[in-house]
Amino acid sequence: MLTIDGLQYSNWSREIFEQMREGGVNAVHATLVYHENTRETLSRFGDWHRRFEQHADLIMPVYEPADIERARDSNRVGVFFGAQNCSPIEDDIDMVAVMRRLGLLIMQLTYNNQSLLATGCYEANDPGITRFGRQVIEEMNRVGMIIDMSHSSERSTLEAIELSRRPVIISHANPASFHPAKRNKSDEVLKALADSGGLLGFSVYPFHLKDGPDCTLESFCNMVADTAELMGVDHIGIGTDLCQGQPQSVLDWMRNGRWSKEMDFGEGNKSNAGWPAPLEWFRDNRDFPNLISGLRQKGFAVTDIEKIMGRNWLHQLTQGTPAES
Repeated sequence: MLTIDGLQYSNWSREIFEQMREGGVNAVHATLVYHENTRETLSRFGDWHRRFEQHADLIMPVYEPADIERARDSNRVGVFFGAQNCSPIEDDIDMVAVMRRLGLLIMQLTYNNQSLLATGCYEANDPGITRFGRQVIEEMNRVGMIIDMSHSSERSTLEAIELSRRPVIISHANPASFHPAKRNKSDEVLKALADSGGLLGFSVYPFHLKDGPDCTLESFCNMVADTAELMGVDHIGIGTDLCQGQPQSVLDWMRNGRWSKEMDFGEGNKSNAGWPAPLEWFRDNRDFPNLISGLRQKGFAVTDIEKIMGRNWLHQLTQGTPAES
């Protein structure tokens, strides 16, 4: 079974790559940056080039969707890159094509806050996609970079879906009807996403789940089934948002970047400021088989499980990231 994880930002190491292979992961969307500028993004690419050299027996880069099949055939994990913010392009639209050529397949238009392109899910007001954002959406479509609205607010997400000529994704979130986190998405957004050919990747990050770390596998799979009814099974996948082995400093960087002098606790709070406890049934990459078992117990057909676990992601990448025109 082809297994693709639609989002991780783990503390990458040989041990984690080995766990991925043990868990049957064939490819992963790895977050390259959060708030880094263009120069810093180039350094993050350099870090990964060194990993590919040092662990060539375990991992390989994905520059086009066909590389995922090549990775599986060579018993390695394919790694494709995304940015969780638009900071890598700064205020220069030419950087969209440059980053795509370097291997950035996916980019979020914003991360929680208002950006030069769109509004984040933590803002009180949502004016939608900006003038620059409209230009960047068109350019991302042209060069084959997928638009990700995981951390964006309602109006901005709906406008991005409407404006984009290519399908938009929400790589790691859950329905707000399941758990009303600011990061989770309304049924209106999910329906629009499916109608436009896009994809939702289900998150196992406890702050995105009903009952948090105590969310059961059965409850999670019930959510998947309900969303399949809403969106259709062809428009859902997995985007774990796994941040395995990351220190508190990384969580603080995600939430605060360089924009705030005061501590921002994101989806946590002052009394719950750290990483949430992991789910019992999904602690690390070795637990992907638990997801498969849970979907089987829920009654999903084998072909539908294959779609959810990876085939839908491969299809999305194939239609969303063509060679640059």
